[in-house]
Amino acid sequence: MNKERSVKKGILERLAEGPVLGDGGYLLELEKRGWVRAGPFTPEVVLNNPDALRQLHVEFKTAGSEVLQALTFYASRDKLATVGLADKLVEMNRTAVRIARDVAGEDTLVSGNLSLTWMYDPDDETSSDRVRKLFDEQLELQIDEGVDFIIGETYSWLGEALLAVERAKPSGLPVMVTLSFENEDVTEDGYSVTESAKRLEGAGADIVGVNCLRNPSTTLPLLAEMKSVVSCHLAGQPTAYRTPPEQKDFTALPGFPTELDPLQMTRSEMASFAEQAHQGGIGYIGACCGAVATHIRAMAVTLQKRAPDESPWKVYQGRAMSAFEFYGHDREKVP
Repeated sequence: MNKERSVKKGILERLAEGPVLGDGGYLLELEKRGWVRAGPFTPEVVLNNPDALRQLHVEFKTAGSEVLQALTFYASRDKLATVGLADKLVEMNRTAVRIARDVAGEDTLVSGNLSLTWMYDPDDETSSDRVRKLFDEQLELQIDEGVDFIIGETYSWLGEALLAVERAKPSGLPVMVTLSFENEDVTEDGYSVTESAKRLEGAGADIVGVNCLRNPSTTLPLLAEMKSVVSCHLAGQPTAYRTPPEQKDFTALPGFPTELDPLQMTRSEMASFAEQAHQGGIGYIGACCGAVATHIRAMAVTLQKRAPDESPWKVYQGRAMSAFEFYGHDREKVP
């Protein structure tokens, strides 16, 4: 039975009024906490430790996220089969949406999630039908559990991204699809940034954009290109990792996935991204791998989604009472 959706302002209504702040990264952060296995990055945490997932949702919402993505990334049957969990697909997709909805409450939106499947092959005529079946299986479950809209993300192949639009659009829910660009500014099937955006909009996507792989500095130019050719809403969700100019894709770095800690961006850097994205006309502003609640909170302050913490505390009581005072940091602008 389809779950009754609460009456709350939808994603397109919110975007019409101003920027919407998304959430951060889930799988890599849960891996750091010990709940996800590095390598396959499949989301069995949904079933094995739902409280760990719930806590991360709470952190993002408390920080200011206006959308929580159900952790159904890599929860397609073929991907789950790589770790022997294909038979858990139904339970995993349903439970992930329920957890997100429970935390979201009445004010925060919940999106379903379709990720790359690793099954798409433009040279194999049967692969598209296989991907369609994988998407349909997840969509049926997520929609039945009452998601507010659908996010398809991390597609390096435009062809696979278009299949996500094709399968999600009949649901009647808003559809957001974002591409991931590796080291070149073209998709794996050879489409430019602008052509990709136009094709996704033409296929019916309500929101198009870029997510993952690249950090803000290499994501923002791609979003500007998309902005110049489409009239639909745009979404930007970069990673929070610094990468060298010659290696834009953080997943190709030698330290991926367990030695990325020194590359994590600061909260002020991610806040700067949020400001630049907003000024550039990007409506859906979020983050991806490497982004945690501190980043989202700084982004929320920058976008005026929440006020800075200005609760009173006594300073200069005749002597410094913390290193913050002792070294004069309290007299500097601290994000």
